Amino acid sequence: MIRTASLRMIQAIGRTVASSEHPRCSEAEAPVEIVSYDEMWPDKFEAERVFLRRLLSRWLVGEIEHVGSTAVPGLVAKPVIDVMAPVESLEASRPAIEVLNASGYSHFPYRPDVMHWFCKPSPTYRTHHLHLVPYVSELWHERLLFRDALRADPELAAEYGTMKKTLAAQYRFDREAYTEAKTSFVEKVISGLRVARNAT
Repeated sequence: MIRTASLRMIQAIGRTVASSEHPRCSEAEAPVEIVSYDEMWPDKFEAERVFLRRLLSRWLVGEIEHVGSTAVPGLVAKPVIDVMAPVESLEASRPAIEVLNASGYSHFPYRPDVMHWFCKPSPTYRTHHLHLVPYVSELWHERLLFRDALRADPELAAEYGTMKKTLAAQYRFDREAYTEAKTSFVEKVISGLRVARNAT
C-alpha cells in the first residue's frame, strides 16, 4: 500500500515537473519550439529574479530559483525562462496574483492545488513562466532535484534533449501531449534519485 502510494506520488510529481514549461494558458497559445542553448538565459533569469524579489518581497520565504531546461547549461529548450519562487503557502500568497497580473504576468489556474502559475507577457508569446510554490512542498524539492540531476550528468541531459526535440516535432501544436510524453522520463529520473538517496 505504501509502495503504491509512493508510486502515485512520483507519477503526480513527474507530470508537474515535466509541465513546468508547458501548461495550457489559453486556447490561443504559442507552439512548442525547441532551440539551442542560449548563454544569455542565466542573465535573463537574473534580471527577472531581481525584479521579482522586489515585487514579491512580502511573500517570499527563500531564494528564487531558475528551473526548467533553460536552467541547465548546454541543454536545448523552449526559449522561455522558468522561475520558481518560494512562498509560505498558496493561501498566504494569493494576493500576489493581483500584483503580478498588474506587472506584466498573466495568471492561469494550472494545478492550483500545488502552485500559482503565470506566463509573461502573454500565452501567445512567452518569455517567462513563473511558479509560486510552497517552500517546504514536495514539488519544490523535486523540481530542484530534477534540475540538479540534469546539471550534474551531461549524458542524462543529452538524452533528455534528444527526446524533447523529437516530441516537439511530434506535438508542435499540442502542449499538453508534449508534456505528458515527457512525464515517464521525469518519473524515472526522480524515482532513481530517491532510491539512491534512500540507499545512502
